Amino acid sequence: MKHLLSLVLLFFSVGLWAQTPPVQTVDYVDLDRYLGTWYEVASIPQSFQKKCVKNSQAVYSRVTDTRIKVVNSCRTKSGKTDVATGRAKVVDRDTNAKLRVTFVKLLYWVFAFGGNYWVIDLAPDYSYAVVGDPKREYAWILSRSRGISPESLATAVESLKANGYDTCKLLTTVQDGGFQQRKPVCEVAKE
Repeated sequence: MKHLLSLVLLFFSVGLWAQTPPVQTVDYVDLDRYLGTWYEVASIPQSFQKKCVKNSQAVYSRVTDTRIKVVNSCRTKSGKTDVATGRAKVVDRDTNAKLRVTFVKLLYWVFAFGGNYWVIDLAPDYSYAVVGDPKREYAWILSRSRGISPESLATAVESLKANGYDTCKLLTTVQDGGFQQRKPVCEVAKE
């Protein structure tokens, strides 16, 4: 019995030791520079994006010092543009790198039904960004243009790996002027 207890404690301690470190955000996001149009280069597919077949993008504009209007759009299989409007709220005022986003509006925007939006990598010139969440359920690689340079993609992928993401779960996003088919990012980054 004593050996069994030792074995259980050993497995438990190894499990704690082997845990992935927490997701880290960038040190600071200048919200004024971050506002504007971002094109989705790759993402972990989400149920709310199933209808999107190409040209996914987000446009951010300031509402107040800590609130941002979010307009997501994409092209559907039928050729129509699907649009969803939401709000983002800065939850870490020191860095502006942690936000909460919601698309639920009852009387006012209900952030309790929203999701985490953490900026985990950002090009110095704000030409690309990597967004994730603390549970690693969401991830997006965003770019100011519909395409992304191989160097920027490699840097974004390394940032995701450093934050414990499985980059094979991210699929490229079809964009006019960008990727032309969906592929796992882990494969594209090797090409």
